[in-house]
Amino acid sequence: MQIESPRRTNRERSDTTRAAILDAAHGLFVARGYAETSTPDIVAAAGLTRGALYHHFEDKRALFRAVAEREAGAVAAQIEQATVDDLTPRDALIAGARAFFDAMAEPGRIRILLLEGPAVLGTREMAAIDAANAQRTLEDGLAEAMAPKVIDRDTLAATATLLSAAFDRAALEIAEGAPTDLYVEAISQLIDGLIST
Repeated sequence: MQIESPRRTNRERSDTTRAAILDAAHGLFVARGYAETSTPDIVAAAGLTRGALYHHFEDKRALFRAVAEREAGAVAAQIEQATVDDLTPRDALIAGARAFFDAMAEPGRIRILLLEGPAVLGTREMAAIDAANAQRTLEDGLAEAMAPKVIDRDTLAATATLLSAAFDRAALEIAEGAPTDLYVEAISQLIDGLIST
């Protein structure tokens, strides 16, 4: 007796195709860079047609944005997992910093998020991607750690942006061989200075 496998829905096929395009594009953007990767290269690596690519993405830039969003989401998820509820707000910020450094060690992530992303999409668009992911968590963590002192939302957002820039710079240094613990300690001192004032 032959068991029939359930038929995939159009949505499942579409999701599978989209994921294959994203995976192929990610691999090529990491290996070659945005400028040296063509859409024919991407569809060939995905084993699909250009029509499939353009059904899901307006152009190569939109595809790169989707790759960057997926990477930023993965980083944010790793930070969220590391900052469990039983930590103090300060300890959660420190654990989040270490989780960020660990997440950024994933091959290609620095190239996509810190090097190619701002060059391809611009700093404002990358900031929007960050704001939709880890930036929100950082702002919430800072507000909690600074309590009972209350600062206005704009100042809090600016503070988180500056601290985020420190995280990014540290991730670049770690990628070049600097010890992670050194930068976790330095970030800890920055955070202690922010929450004690």
